[in-house]
Amino acid sequence: MSKTPVSFEVHDARFDVGGDDHLERLFSGGRWTEGPVYVPHGKYLLFSDIPNDRILRWDETDGSVSVFRSPAGYTNGHTLDRQGRLVSCEHGARRVTRTELDGSVTVLADRWEGKRFNSPNDVVVDSTGAVWFTDPPYGITSDYEGHRAEPEIDGCHVYRIDPSSGEVARVADDFQRPNGLAFSPDERTLYIADTAGGHLRSFAVEDGRLSGGGVFAESPGGNFDGLRVDIEGRVWAAAADVYCFDPDGTHLATLPIPQPAVSNLVFGGPKRNRLFVTATDSVYSILLNTNGVWKL
Repeated sequence: MSKTPVSFEVHDARFDVGGDDHLERLFSGGRWTEGPVYVPHGKYLLFSDIPNDRILRWDETDGSVSVFRSPAGYTNGHTLDRQGRLVSCEHGARRVTRTELDGSVTVLADRWEGKRFNSPNDVVVDSTGAVWFTDPPYGITSDYEGHRAEPEIDGCHVYRIDPSSGEVARVADDFQRPNGLAFSPDERTLYIADTAGGHLRSFAVEDGRLSGGGVFAESPGGNFDGLRVDIEGRVWAAAADVYCFDPDGTHLATLPIPQPAVSNLVFGGPKRNRLFVTATDSVYSILLNTNGVWKL
């Protein structure tokens, strides 16, 4: 583990988040790290190393890194449901799966109206158990993050899996490249990154449907990727660095990351106040005085 001095670049006086004066590098040596998810009952972080087709595990108790699953279906984004089960987006098989508590894998969705998805990318589970995910083509455009293939669906969209019936519904169909997504603390708003568009969009959520979808924020640098929200409703977004936005869309602060690009992030640790960041070939963390909104 190495430490790099760091401080927030504050752009708005309302930003009051402090914490460590350094980043801890927990892992390096991947090809493209992605999809961090903290597992509280095991005190470990899982993350994808997509081109190497593996999921790695960083143990909070001793700092060790081991292989959790390989091959891993070129998994990208992960989250946990309210039972603590791992929900994953697989580029390779072009599906969304759930790893049961006994280790078996259940396919939640691999098609919409009989057509295979492009390559499910990132995923969130709401408090009702509904699974929401994005489906850009990064896993089928080449063999680097999946398997080169022709798309079967007319574009890149956002979907919802009903918690009762398992039915898959398309909930947004006007994205260029939908990517990271995260709910506001009250789950009345869903933020979704449009990587190719260079912005974040904000949707109202009601009865499993989305409305609105206006631009919430433009990227200060780089392409938006993964998203998380803290208990104050601030949106934390991965791009060239980590950017923090007020719920009104104002760019509050930047957390510089010593890598060319940041792919994703997640709040974890026993109090959900440790921000884990996947960036290019590495994984970093920083302890903050705010907390992630999600909890079991």
